[in-house]
Amino acid sequence: MRTQLNRKLKKTYNKKRFYRLMKALGIRSIIRKKRPSYLKVLELHTAENLLNRNFSATAPNQKWSTDVTELRYGNGRKAYLSAIIDMYDNSIVSYFVGLSNDNMLVMETIHRAMKKNPKACPIIQSDRGYQYTSHEYKRLSEKYHFTKSMSRAGRCLDNQPIERFWGTYKAESFYIKKLDSYEDVCNDVSRYIRYYNNYRYVESLNNYSPNEYRKLTA
Repeated sequence: MRTQLNRKLKKTYNKKRFYRLMKALGIRSIIRKKRPSYLKVLELHTAENLLNRNFSATAPNQKWSTDVTELRYGNGRKAYLSAIIDMYDNSIVSYFVGLSNDNMLVMETIHRAMKKNPKACPIIQSDRGYQYTSHEYKRLSEKYHFTKSMSRAGRCLDNQPIERFWGTYKAESFYIKKLDSYEDVCNDVSRYIRYYNNYRYVESLNNYSPNEYRKLTA
């Protein structure tokens, strides 16, 4: 809230001033709920946890984090969002929404990321879900020359960058809207990621959005 208004007003008001005003006006921030932990299914082609929770990067496309999350809409129907986040600036590199949590969902996300960044050879952190331990994912790693790194079973914090994005997106957009159709879900994801990459200013990025920070520092 402080960063957004200071950017728009071209001021440098401190947090305490905004806190007092928000309290007086009855405005509260959205608080994210803690995500429960869970265990993954059997694995085929696994990889070591190379990052070991070292999520810092000195340049774009060094370290990516990827995962799939479920999005319920309408009368209990489900859509699935697969995305890749760059640990350098927390920008969303690519994403894909589908009706099935299958290999195609994940592989299309990888294809889109590599098409946008043809020279990239990142370490890609994932969990041990069946898509990431599949023969197809192994073949993609060989085709695009990226290095696989996988979370330990039941340790969601090993893949914290993308897990944090899921919580942010759902708290700031998905959970506060009534989405009745698959088209509504696709539009909401598209709008939010456009906002997140270009207009969501972050203190840890010197009050720039991810794409602004990328252009200025990369």
